[in-house]
Amino acid sequence: MKKIAFIGGGSFGTALSMVLGDKGYEITVYDRKEEVVEEINKSSKNSLYLKDCVLPENVKATLKIEEALKGAEMVVIAVPSHAVRDVCKMMSKHIPSNTIITSVAKGIEQGTLKRMSQIIEEEIPQCIPVILSGPSHAEEVALKMPTTLVAASKNREAALTVQDEFMTPNLRVYTNDDIIGVEVGGAVKNIIAFSAGVLDGIGYGDNAKAALMTRGMSEIVRAGEKLGGKQETFYGLTGMGDLIVTCTSMHSRNRRAGILLAKGYSEKEACKEIGMVVEGIKACRAFHELSEKMNVSMPITNCLYRVLQGELKPEEATKELMTREKKSEF
Repeated sequence: MKKIAFIGGGSFGTALSMVLGDKGYEITVYDRKEEVVEEINKSSKNSLYLKDCVLPENVKATLKIEEALKGAEMVVIAVPSHAVRDVCKMMSKHIPSNTIITSVAKGIEQGTLKRMSQIIEEEIPQCIPVILSGPSHAEEVALKMPTTLVAASKNREAALTVQDEFMTPNLRVYTNDDIIGVEVGGAVKNIIAFSAGVLDGIGYGDNAKAALMTRGMSEIVRAGEKLGGKQETFYGLTGMGDLIVTCTSMHSRNRRAGILLAKGYSEKEACKEIGMVVEGIKACRAFHELSEKMNVSMPITNCLYRVLQGELKPEEATKELMTREKKSEF
């Protein structure tokens, strides 16, 4: 029985642990919340993050990261992007050479502006990083609804291994060697999803959201290509696919937070109401800085940044975007 460690017992980590648990693997989930660990071990549930879902009996949890990692043949990092470096530091001395570490975090690190795979390589140089991303709400994965993901790595064999491990009749996994494009698409789409929520909160309609998503794709492509990603990646599952699912669903914490912000909640109040990390806020600040450093036009990102900074009201930001200097679409 293969042993797999999950670092982080949030909604998506828990959902994926259920997928692999159902395949008969021995799963150990590390989480720092005692109530999460206790509930998983006592009742095979994680009601804090996935209500009404029962985990396979072979999914167990621990408060000790070294216990989760002991004997693990694969490690899945399922913590928010801002926590990835810290958990990698904790993991480093417990990871044998050539261990595949799969990250499902979507974002870039504030301050360093580095992608998750770069952080993993820095902190655990003996491992092989793989990014698992795509249009996937944890709630639907846990309920075995059809879902597609992409396993991206510079190491083709590692990507194929992750593809094999996670593939089920309900979860289809593709591979992609464009790890930069996959990571950038997954990060920037959160900014656009947050902005889509702002439009919903103001009370605008389908026309506005269609415009936002389409022009948002242009920002994803511009930033992604500048950072070294391939254009075709951004029109695939981890770009367009992820953008569609996060901009249109109430499962999306980024969209829900944007709705609250437009209704008068402060950033802090909106995040508290959501109860989980809102990656779009962190990504917005990071890509605002990146856009200036790279001299890349990202008007939606930069307007949202000013809204978050209190410099613009949501309606003012919309007006500014709509009244920019006229130009050709392409």
